[in-house]
Amino acid sequence: MRELNWATLGCGVIANQLEQALEGEGRKLYAVANRTHDKGVAFAEKYGIGKVYDTIDDVFTDPDVDVIYISTPHNTHINFLRKALGAGKHVLCEKSITLNSEELNEAVALAAANNVVLAEAMTLYHMPLYKKLNEVIASGKLGELKLIQMNFGSYKEYDMANRFFNRNLAGGAMLDIGVYALSFVRWFMSSTPDQILSQVKLAPTGVDEQAGILLTNKDGQMATVTLSLHAKQPKRGLLSFDKGYVEIYDYPRGERATITYVEDGHTEVIEAGETAKALAYEVADMEAAIAGDRSIMHLDYTRDVMDMMTLIRRAQWGLSYPEEEQ
Repeated sequence: MRELNWATLGCGVIANQLEQALEGEGRKLYAVANRTHDKGVAFAEKYGIGKVYDTIDDVFTDPDVDVIYISTPHNTHINFLRKALGAGKHVLCEKSITLNSEELNEAVALAAANNVVLAEAMTLYHMPLYKKLNEVIASGKLGELKLIQMNFGSYKEYDMANRFFNRNLAGGAMLDIGVYALSFVRWFMSSTPDQILSQVKLAPTGVDEQAGILLTNKDGQMATVTLSLHAKQPKRGLLSFDKGYVEIYDYPRGERATITYVEDGHTEVIEAGETAKALAYEVADMEAAIAGDRSIMHLDYTRDVMDMMTLIRRAQWGLSYPEEEQ
């Protein structure tokens, strides 16, 4: 298959990592689209990228663009997804892929109608560590999964104009960091949770600042998730089985896990992949999906996670965003 042309929509941290990932393979981004044209030009000059669009919409009509990576704020995603998918472009979109399930269902239908790949850029679905851990679990040496404990907490200064706390930018812990924890839960659980309880503390702007979530699926597997934007926690995932437990730190881009076996207390370290190559793994899997293996991007898990987030945020917390109230 010929080399695919990637375009970035957005010029932030992720766009830089995307370009660096491609450069690691001896490639470059084909083009740059950005709301502020001058920033797009500066980004292209930094990396020697040959094409910068005068307006964002030009990326959707460029016949030479195969894949668009959307890394703008998540409340802008659905409008860009409509245009990109409608134009027949494959799309890898930053998390959270949309604001809610209705938007995601619309995007999924558009992708199907245009026979293109749509995927969320959820790093942990593509890190080699998680694929290796699935092999360990499938061997039966750990027994049955019983419980998952997830932590993700950042300390952000109270700046209510910042996107983390800004309701007009779809701020809040759930869509920013909760999506990682719930994606981890979904990766390891045998089925999506069907019983969900939660509590929330709202920031002064009305977005979720802190939350605790309890989930159970039909197989009796349980998970607890603790999130905060105003209290530091380690990015720690703990999988408890009847014969051992697995600890993973910095799990969004995890490269190392420690297994402790309960019978004698001995430990085993599992290492696979490199944190620094997270975007390269995403690109490789996305291109494999475009070549034919669409299951590798785990859109089914993305949809399950979005359904959970939408239920918790709207039905249990009564939290909505301006775009949902129009």
